[in-house]
Amino acid sequence: MTTAEKPGSIVWRRRREAVAKHWHEFTTNKAGVFGLAFLGLITVLAILAPVITDETGLDVTKAQGSTLEPPSGEFWLGTDIDGRSVLLMTFWGARISLLTGFSAALLSVLIGTLIGIAAAHIQGWVSGLLLRFTDFFLVLPSLVLAVALASVLDQGAMTVIIAIGVTAWPSTARLVRAQTLTIEGRPYIERAKALGGGHLHVIGKHVLPGVMPLVLANTTLVVGNAVIADATLAFLGVGNPNTISWGTMLQTALNNGAISKGAWWNLLPPGLAIVVVVLGFTLVGRALETVLNPRLKGQHS
Repeated sequence: MTTAEKPGSIVWRRRREAVAKHWHEFTTNKAGVFGLAFLGLITVLAILAPVITDETGLDVTKAQGSTLEPPSGEFWLGTDIDGRSVLLMTFWGARISLLTGFSAALLSVLIGTLIGIAAAHIQGWVSGLLLRFTDFFLVLPSLVLAVALASVLDQGAMTVIIAIGVTAWPSTARLVRAQTLTIEGRPYIERAKALGGGHLHVIGKHVLPGVMPLVLANTTLVVGNAVIADATLAFLGVGNPNTISWGTMLQTALNNGAISKGAWWNLLPPGLAIVVVVLGFTLVGRALETVLNPRLKGQHS
C-alpha cells in the first residue's frame, strides 16, 4: 500500500483480493468446478438454441416426424405425440426453465434479503412483525400457495416467476437475519454508529458486504429449488400450456399416455434435464458454502 492510496481504493483493492482468493479456493473444489462448467454449458446451449436449431420444428403443423417415433438417426431422442423432435423441445425448454428459475430465485432472494436485514437491524415491534410475517409464510405449504396465487393471475412465465418468488423467500430471510445479527454485534458497527453513521450507512457499508457472500451461496441453491418448483407448477397445469418447458413436456407426455404407450423417450429427457441442472446448482452452492463459511474449511475435496 502506498501513502497516496485513498481509503476508498484500499477497500476496493482488498475486496478484489478477497474475490481472487475465494475464486482460487473454489477452483480446488472439483465437484463445484464440474457443476459450474456443466451449468455454463447448458446455459450457453440454451442461449444459442435459436442459432443452432430450427424453431419451426416446434410448430405442430410443421413437425417432420411421425407420432411417438422412437430414437433414431434422424431424431436422436425420438418424437412426441405431435411428431416434434424431443431433443429440439428439450433445447428450447431449457430457455424457459432456466429463465424462470433464475428470475424466481432472484425475486425470492431479493425479498428475503430485504426482510432479513430489516428484521435484524430494526428493533422493536417492526422486527417482531416481520418475524411473525416470515413465520406465517414458513408454515404455509409453499407449493399450494404458489398454485393458488398462479391460478388467480394471467397465464404466463411471469405468473410462475411471481408465484415462486413470493412464496420461497422465508428461508433466505431467516438466514440473512441470523448473519445480520452476527455482523451488527461486532465492535466496528458500534464505532460506526458512535461516529454518526445512520441506518443507511451501516447497512450499505457494513451489513450488505458482510451478508452478500452468504446470499450468493444461498442463491445458487434457491435457483435449483426454483427450477423444480417451475417444473412442478407446469406439470400441474399452472402457467401457459403453449410454452415449451421441461415441466410442460412432462405434462404433455402424461396427458397423451406416453407411459402406457411405452414412449419413455418423452419422459426421460426432460426429467433428466431437471435432475442434472438441479444437481449442478447444488454442487456449486455447496462449494460456495465451503469457500465462504470458515467453519467448513477443509471439508471439500
